Amino acid sequence: MKIGFIGLGIMGKPMAINLAKSGHELFVSDHHEEHIKAVEAVGGHGADTDTIAKEAEVVITMLPNSPQVKEVMLGKGGLAEKMHAGQVFIDCSSISPIASQEVAEALSAKGIEMLDAPVSGGEPKAIDGSLSFMVGGKKEVFEKYKSLLEAMGSSVVWCGAVGAGNTTKLANQVIVASNIAAVAEGFMLAKMAGVDPNTVYQAIRGGLAGSTVMDAKGPMMLSGNTDPGFRIDLHIKDLNNAIEAAHACGAPLPLTAEVMEMMQFLHAHDCGKLDHSALARYYEHLTGEKLSEKD
Repeated sequence: MKIGFIGLGIMGKPMAINLAKSGHELFVSDHHEEHIKAVEAVGGHGADTDTIAKEAEVVITMLPNSPQVKEVMLGKGGLAEKMHAGQVFIDCSSISPIASQEVAEALSAKGIEMLDAPVSGGEPKAIDGSLSFMVGGKKEVFEKYKSLLEAMGSSVVWCGAVGAGNTTKLANQVIVASNIAAVAEGFMLAKMAGVDPNTVYQAIRGGLAGSTVMDAKGPMMLSGNTDPGFRIDLHIKDLNNAIEAAHACGAPLPLTAEVMEMMQFLHAHDCGKLDHSALARYYEHLTGEKLSEKD
């Protein structure tokens, strides 16, 4: 299958590499030439958007946020002007479901189908091809291209109409953010009460408090590793979209709003580019205690 892929960042580059390795003919576009070369090294082709719109059966984007997706698709000279009926657009970016619906409506007028298919799993799972896809769009379009997404992920779930994928992703990000904050809070309680947080982690990880989030982010907090798998600034973006979507439908998000304030504090203190496990630093600031000797 001929595929166009736009956006080769932390997530997009390994996703595109996995598509190329799976045997698809891949045309890629990005602002960074070295990212394009990395995909070319496994059989992809660097291309401009004109070529992508002409050659690709499916166009995939993996971009930072709603404005970038709308600009690439609907802006002056954007892909919506160049694509034709019968093509399919799959947006893997994590954006506002409202924006997804706006793009889908514009593309529908040209006979172009759309799936919003944001992912969860971070860079490690993008690299090993085990991402989780949450997909919105027509069921028959989803079924036709499910195997394409499976080249990049181990879980591909249809969630409903266009926008449902990003709504599901926002729910995911709300739960992840609150969970990370709770892990940091619990570890700090242990530290200040004189109990080794590493021991607490080992004792509780197999019980009801255990979670994928705790196993992924707890050791990072305890070792002082803040290398970004998913940056605080990106999680702020997602929580902004979650709060916007919540306001549109009247859903209460009090926990999300509190964690957003924690992340905004960290952003203001030059921690925005750190992994979101650095939420632990918020508690370190409040208490003056350190969870890791490395901090």
